[in-house]
Amino acid sequence: MENSNIIELLDMLYAMVTEAWGVPLGNDKCIIERDKAMEIINEIKNSLPGSIAESKRLVAARDEFIGNAKREAEALRRNAEEKARTMVEEQEIVRVARARSAEMIASAEAKSRELRRLASDYVDDIMRQTEESLSGALSTVRSAHGAFQSAGSLAKAKPAPAAPRMESSIVPEIEE
Repeated sequence: MENSNIIELLDMLYAMVTEAWGVPLGNDKCIIERDKAMEIINEIKNSLPGSIAESKRLVAARDEFIGNAKREAEALRRNAEEKARTMVEEQEIVRVARARSAEMIASAEAKSRELRRLASDYVDDIMRQTEESLSGALSTVRSAHGAFQSAGSLAKAKPAPAAPRMESSIVPEIEE
C-alpha cells in the first residue's frame, strides 16, 4: 500500500479518537469502537512493511546515485587535474624551449660576428701582405727597368764589349 493510504488510515484513527465520547471524571480518556480501531491499526501495520521496504529501497537508490555521482565527480576532478598538469608541463617545455632557442640564437649571432671579424682581419692582413709584396715587386721592376734603360743608353753612346749581367730573380737572363 502507498504512504497516502497509511496517512488516510491514521487520519481516520485520529478523527475517531477526537470525536469519541469522554469518560465521566476522566478528561483524558474516551470510548471508541474497539473493532473499528483494531481494523484501522491492522491495516496500518500491514501497510507499513511495504512502505518501509519501499522507503529503504528509495534510500538505497538515493545512496547509490549519490555514490555514483561522487565517483564520477572524483574521476572528472582527477581528469581535470591531469589535463591541467599536462598543460602546465607543456607550457614549461615550451618556455624552456623558447629560452634555449633564444640562447642558441644569441650564441650563433655572437659566433657569426666573431667569425666575420676574424675573416675581415684575415682578409685585411692578406691584402696588406699582398700590397707589400706587390710594392716590393714593383720597386724591383722599376729598378730593373731603370737599369735596362741605363744599359740601353750606354750601348747607344758607345759599344760595350758585353752586356752586364743582372742578378735578379725578376729579370730573366738574356742569352747572348
